[in-house]
Amino acid sequence: MAVTYLMLARLPEGGLGAFDAYESAVLPLLAEHGGRLERRLRTLDDQVEAHLITFPSSEDLAAFRADPRRSAAAPLLESSGAAVELLAVRDVWMWRGRGRGHGRRFERSSRMRRRRWRAARSSGRAGKAFPAGPYDVITCVATIHHLPFTQALTRFRRHLAPGGTLVIVGLSRAQTPVDHLLGVVAIPANAAMGWLKNKGRPSQRPVSMTAPTRSADMTFDDIIREARDVLPGARLRRRLFWRYTLVWNQP
Repeated sequence: MAVTYLMLARLPEGGLGAFDAYESAVLPLLAEHGGRLERRLRTLDDQVEAHLITFPSSEDLAAFRADPRRSAAAPLLESSGAAVELLAVRDVWMWRGRGRGHGRRFERSSRMRRRRWRAARSSGRAGKAFPAGPYDVITCVATIHHLPFTQALTRFRRHLAPGGTLVIVGLSRAQTPVDHLLGVVAIPANAAMGWLKNKGRPSQRPVSMTAPTRSADMTFDDIIREARDVLPGARLRRRLFWRYTLVWNQP
């Protein structure tokens, strides 16, 4: 039987950095034990954080808490000075009126809110702090070849909610005959796309194409190998216009 817990952490002044480091190490372990982080909330003064977490059973929670990787991160929690409380909770049923002539019905309070769609768009800041997550969707378009590849994927994975989706459109360096064949096909296709878009008229270069550029230094095979080390089960495809796509779902 699924069980839901409310975790409350009260943070002293100056303890937020160590607590965030602890959470970054521990929260990715939830999925391995069947856990799901439903909500992660923090007060405006950064003094209290709340997690709503669901596990398939209390035994799965016990396995998560006994995970040696969680124990290894415990010094970070201790150094944060956080006072942590874990409470078993349940949904509360509410009587809801739908208006005259529409009848009345019971609804679960957890179903009354619409799920917010959160998306993080990469802007070349993968190595810096993200806004508070986790996110249901993270997209990264023609950017990741400017970043340390493995570190960027690790950061994206860390900030992706359970069940969330990572979508990357990236550039790779041509190496194999297939790469070069797709490149040859892309040259006239690229010219045709530009002609259709501008209807054959000369046009000024858009601002989005005036940013500094950098050639890709990783081959598609390199990308597959490193991506699957960090994101097991990632789906990668070669595309036209010297691009590839990577799609990965957080367990």
